[in-house]
Amino acid sequence: MKTIIAVFIAILLAVGLLFFNSNKPDNDAIITGLPWQIDILPEGKTRVFGITLGQTTLSEAIALLGDDLDVAIIAAPYETGALEAYYSHYSAGPITGKLFLILDIAPEALTSMRERAFQDGGMRRYRLHPDDLPVAYMAPVSTINFLPSFNLDEEIAQNRFGVPNEIIQVRAEEKHFLYPDMGLDLILNENGKEILQYLSPGEFSTHRARLQSLPATREKPEVP
Repeated sequence: MKTIIAVFIAILLAVGLLFFNSNKPDNDAIITGLPWQIDILPEGKTRVFGITLGQTTLSEAIALLGDDLDVAIIAAPYETGALEAYYSHYSAGPITGKLFLILDIAPEALTSMRERAFQDGGMRRYRLHPDDLPVAYMAPVSTINFLPSFNLDEEIAQNRFGVPNEIIQVRAEEKHFLYPDMGLDLILNENGKEILQYLSPGEFSTHRARLQSLPATREKPEVP
């Protein structure tokens, strides 16, 4: 039985990878909420997974994605941290992975929340006091991190998202493919999981400057 389950999981991952790598638009005709379906809205905002960054609240996101999630403050000791909603199993058709919604909340409010929260699941995770949940539900989603369940490479990335404006290599094993017009930082990691990080385009210059402040090498990809 275990062998059958393992084979079934392997088949699902292979189908998802094939779908992600395919560059045929017809594959997207019915399925929505896919990682490369990024809508650029007239007011300069972006929408992905049905969420408009900087606008959609956590409560609205839950209505779209479901309530099977965990909400907590993620912080190292002596750090304010970030308020995060975590879906351990996100799926849109054959595409599966982990979805993290980073919420926009004032630092002083976050500090107060952390003082009332209690540690759960490790030193860095603080579960909110029930009285603070309504505030969290009203906070807009500022950043989305999606970790696909299968490995990506440069060819697959460019098939789906095109040639990046810039590539910043922070470490020997980590490359950031930057797509500022879409608000996407696609992070390829040879020794870990790849991350698709979605930000509001208006915040992308700040994000890029932070990457540039790290020891890195930069390159301008050639357009084929």
